[in-house]
Amino acid sequence: MEIKPITVCELNKYIKNKVDSDEFLNNVYVKGEISNFKLHYTGHMYFTLKDESAIIKCIMFKGYTPNLTFMPKDGMKVLVLGTVSVFERDGVYQIYCKAMKQDGMGSLYEEYQKLKAKLEKEGLFDVSHKKKIPMFPGKIGVLTSSTGAVIRDIINVSTRRNPNVHILLLPVPVQGEGAAEKIAQGIRKMNEENLADVLIIGRGGGSLEDLWPFNEEIVAREIYNSKLPIISAVGHETDFTIADFVADLRAPTPSAAAELAVPNIEDVKYDIYMYQNRYKVALKRKVELMKLRYEKCMTRRVFKEPLQKINERAITLDMLVKSIKNSTINKLNEAKANANKAISKLDALSPLKTLLRGYSIVEKDGKVVKKVEDVNINDELKIRVSNGNINTKVVEKVN
Repeated sequence: MEIKPITVCELNKYIKNKVDSDEFLNNVYVKGEISNFKLHYTGHMYFTLKDESAIIKCIMFKGYTPNLTFMPKDGMKVLVLGTVSVFERDGVYQIYCKAMKQDGMGSLYEEYQKLKAKLEKEGLFDVSHKKKIPMFPGKIGVLTSSTGAVIRDIINVSTRRNPNVHILLLPVPVQGEGAAEKIAQGIRKMNEENLADVLIIGRGGGSLEDLWPFNEEIVAREIYNSKLPIISAVGHETDFTIADFVADLRAPTPSAAAELAVPNIEDVKYDIYMYQNRYKVALKRKVELMKLRYEKCMTRRVFKEPLQKINERAITLDMLVKSIKNSTINKLNEAKANANKAISKLDALSPLKTLLRGYSIVEKDGKVVKKVEDVNINDELKIRVSNGNINTKVVEKVN
């Protein structure tokens, strides 16, 4: 008898029905440590629950998440209540969580939080210590695995944005034992030999354990002591490591790190082109403005008749000279008239005028005789008349 084959879909559906009919699997209460946690933009939560020897995928739909009293994170130890079922399309079974509560935190996560608090207290995360990423780096140093997708993404993005940039890869292990020491050595080597203008350290996404080398103190301190600016690009956008907090700049992904480190040459060219056009327009406007000012100046009378102002000033000067001359003459005439008046007054009071009216002046020894007592008999006297002098002698005095 020939056995009729069934489709994969039919097999998955059969398995799903078997699992769904198991009462124990319809209401399981499981404890474990969260790993690979993802909060989807729809509000659903996807994560893996693990213990020392096994893992199981879990999902909590958006309708159940509002009941949570905490935000799940990698490394947390939790207790979940839910149903085990099969996702037919992929043929995988997972826990559909209805409730979840904390059951303490994983040892790695506790260590992560302790180191983060310690380094933050020491000031390794301070913004004041962050170095500026160079605007146009010539050499980009990359510390990552030589076989992973990270270096390919960085090369693709960097060369697309600027084909002239040089990328120097220093291969280092990015997970596992001894990886942190190798990463720290790579950072020191890049600094001691000044091999790049900016460094990118990173790797792809993973669990807390996978990313752990970037959470170790030796790496954090080498990043802090680095003279070269460092961009941290570890994991996915939702992953945060100690390296991210210490680095001068954090990139959500390695590709984003390349975009932050390497300017888009086409954007730079466009900016230069726009600046050139802007300066050309500004210069043209300046020339036009100066031309208008020149033409306006040339239409002024001072440029059309340059001697006009001089002639006007000459006329004004002649008028001032004439005014001064007239004023001087008037002052002289006024002074002359005043002098004539004074002379007339003096002349009217002059004794000579008195002589012309028939009077005479008698003098004795050069002094005018005013009284009979001023002379004696036989004194010689001088009598001054209008046209001369008469000398005489006193022969008699009559009172």
